[in-house]
Amino acid sequence: MKIEEAMVYALANANRGMRTEQLAAVINDRKLHIRKDGKPVTGKQVYAVAMAHPEMFVKSDGLIRLMI
Repeated sequence: MKIEEAMVYALANANRGMRTEQLAAVINDRKLHIRKDGKPVTGKQVYAVAMAHPEMFVKSDGLIRLMI
């Protein structure tokens, strides 16, 4: 699945906001998204995707949350 889909899945299942590194760890542990280069997803990558999709994610109090 795409990284933004993996983020939505992880956040919806957690039912709470998460820090970027926590979210990346969940995505990597559950293998929700595999990068083309095979490396693990990073917190910076999660942050970049969240900021690129303001219709899906909001960052507040240091946490990434679902917009809906």
